[in-house]
Amino acid sequence: MKPMQADVIVIGGGLMGTAAAFFLRRRGRSVILLERGLVGQQASGVNFGNVRRQGRFLPQLPLANRSREIWGRLKELLGEDAEFLETGHIRVCYDPRQIGVIEAYAQKARDYGLDLELLNANSLKARFGFFGPEAIAGSYSPNDGHANPRLAAPAFGRAAARTGVAVFENTEIISIAKPGDDFQAIAADGRMFSAPIALVTAGAWGGALSQQFEEPVPIAVHGPQMAVTEPLPYRLKPVIGVSTAIPQEVVYLRQVERGNIVFGGGARGPAFADIRRAYAVPGHLGNQLRQIRRLVPALANMRVIRTWSGIESYLPDDIPVMGPSARVSGLYYAFGFCGHGFQLGPGVGDVMAELIDRGSTMTPIEPFHIKRFAVEAARSVSA
Repeated sequence: MKPMQADVIVIGGGLMGTAAAFFLRRRGRSVILLERGLVGQQASGVNFGNVRRQGRFLPQLPLANRSREIWGRLKELLGEDAEFLETGHIRVCYDPRQIGVIEAYAQKARDYGLDLELLNANSLKARFGFFGPEAIAGSYSPNDGHANPRLAAPAFGRAAARTGVAVFENTEIISIAKPGDDFQAIAADGRMFSAPIALVTAGAWGGALSQQFEEPVPIAVHGPQMAVTEPLPYRLKPVIGVSTAIPQEVVYLRQVERGNIVFGGGARGPAFADIRRAYAVPGHLGNQLRQIRRLVPALANMRVIRTWSGIESYLPDDIPVMGPSARVSGLYYAFGFCGHGFQLGPGVGDVMAELIDRGSTMTPIEPFHIKRFAVEAARSVSA
């Protein structure tokens, strides 16, 4: 069977993969996008939908800023906005010791182009009015917001297809190699795809593909615990979260204009990449509801209508793998975004397209290079 050929093969049809395919095509590259299931079906489609920058690893903020600019232009770029709303994002804390943490972060974030507004207890009450009495301080990012994760990756996928990207769903890649000048990707049904450049954006399955090039990463999978309520009067405009050192206190919520409140946080649930299943744990939902009542007492009697989970990939340092391979020319990675990749997705796609097309990118991504795991492995052996 003669392989289908293009300039670039992108393996993984989540938000990173579809955005990369879209931006590569805008740069004139022919692209084949390969997805084992449906576009946006995995972590990209089941997450919280937070388009937030604050609280991130500081060197990740240039990438987050670039991505935020794209979120604001989705309608222009794609013809649809994935329900992105610039509602603002606020994190509050309960512990006086945490105030210093959010203040220090805000000061450092300014150096990366993110201006945060710090609020004391009185300011929180006057500005928003719905927080419980335990909220004693907050950090507000007015230009962030939220979007619908079920719409974002499919929107990029459709736009990519309209510009000429060859999109193949239900196409599981069982092996990829570079026997000569080109990469050869073989699907489970025997179809073959060939290109001089390959980009792996396969999320929780990215490590299995990097392993085929002798670049293992210590990837783990977990299931976020998500839920949504019945529609309520639209009162909560900003995305709300808690800044805390206590994992059980972590909760985040947002209200869509239809009235439903989407929320998550706390302990993660079990997930299994091999069978593509993740599970919502009822006990985790109970803790989330208790924390929401503490955070926003007016929501004490809301009714939950659906819970869900998904398969998210995590790395030990809580930052992704992104950039060129350390071993194979023409090979690139963008996976392992540790549960906070949704906001970054459009920017990741744009940066990877720029990197592949030009050989460099104006957005710094050096901390995310896969070679850091080879360095750690060497240190472990020498120790």
